[in-house]
Amino acid sequence: MSDAPMSEARMSEAAKSEAAKSEAAKSEAAKSEASGAAAPATRIDRRFAALGAEGRAALVAFVMAGDPDPETSLAVLQALPGAGADVIELGMPFTDPMADGPAIQAAGLRALKAGMTLERTLRLAADFRKGDADTPLVLMGYYNPIYVHGVARFLDEARAAGVDGLIVVDLPPEEDAELCLPALAAGLNFIRLATPTTDDARLPAVLENTSGFVYYVSITGTTGAATPDYSKTAAAVARIKRHTPLPVAVGFGVRTAQDAQAIAAHADGVVSGSALVEALRRSLDADGRASARTVESVAGLVRALAAGARSAARAPA
Repeated sequence: MSDAPMSEARMSEAAKSEAAKSEAAKSEAAKSEASGAAAPATRIDRRFAALGAEGRAALVAFVMAGDPDPETSLAVLQALPGAGADVIELGMPFTDPMADGPAIQAAGLRALKAGMTLERTLRLAADFRKGDADTPLVLMGYYNPIYVHGVARFLDEARAAGVDGLIVVDLPPEEDAELCLPALAAGLNFIRLATPTTDDARLPAVLENTSGFVYYVSITGTTGAATPDYSKTAAAVARIKRHTPLPVAVGFGVRTAQDAQAIAAHADGVVSGSALVEALRRSLDADGRASARTVESVAGLVRALAAGARSAARAPA
């Protein structure tokens, strides 16, 4: 599979097919809403509900599929739940990751160099799910590879692989018919990002079809670029919660147990990505290959972050 953009002719032909499928999905979603039918709970819904009952925040761990190679990537995935990850975000490598900082961009390049594709990412998810029936798994990435693959085919294969939700960072709410509504109709959560620049006028559109949880990006810019101001983060979470009953998870800039603890005091989830892929990078040998330390380097940091999140004194609801 190539991540390169399709020709205009192919895009036009594919767009007609996908548009028809999206309109059908939109119609089904509208019928369900009109009938008052509730969507069945996903693993993500159940996990956040259970953690809410325990009075603690979720640790959401991001790793890049296929980094530094498919076999090691699977071993890392398998180690995450036992280390304390409550939800896993699995990055889909892409050639032009515009929202990612240097660490995640480098992870994606390592994965692509190792031969990772969208098809192999889905197989990796399926291999993980064979040994773990409970941990929520979210695919995170960009729309182009999904579009080239075919939306309906992708959703079918993602569901079959045991994927629970999607974060697609370059599809705004105005494009919900492209992927969001078909994903919801297929039983997948569609998780939307809110940022410090998402004001009260914009927030309803962002939240309209969001499900599973809201991912609040605590800083402006690319991933891993800075450390958030936790006082502002707490206020932002409170503001979002005035608009939605969904859990709010906060990410970008979470590197230490202290970071996780500070965020978990106010948010329903703590997301860490750049720090984890950097821990993996530092474990590689001089040729960029996995070493005996690679899996434990990531798992060890997850344990520290989980301990920090679980030690937080939660603010009253």
